[in-house]
Amino acid sequence: MIFKAVGDGKPYPEHGLSSRDWAKIPPRQVRLDQLISTKRELDLGSLLAKDSTFYGDLFPHVVQWKGELYLEDGLHRALRAALQQRLVLHARILDLDVVDLGNP
Repeated sequence: MIFKAVGDGKPYPEHGLSSRDWAKIPPRQVRLDQLISTKRELDLGSLLAKDSTFYGDLFPHVVQWKGELYLEDGLHRALRAALQQRLVLHARILDLDVVDLGNP
């Protein structure tokens, strides 16, 4: 098992973070088997491309909501880590359990 579960979409509220906002969150280690993917499908060609993890943030984006960890961005990086038999990866984790988004 790579992930805790494979979801279909984002069950948490929209957070509105920009790439610059994400970059302010320090990365920390997270176990792959604690993550719930928000994407059901992946383009295998993209995964196997040499530059598939070259663009964008160096660290995957994870959203913590209601005690669960959702892999919002960085599926390619997480799967590459799993293929290398790594159990953890470094990710930026936004904790929506403590962030006030102005939602009731």
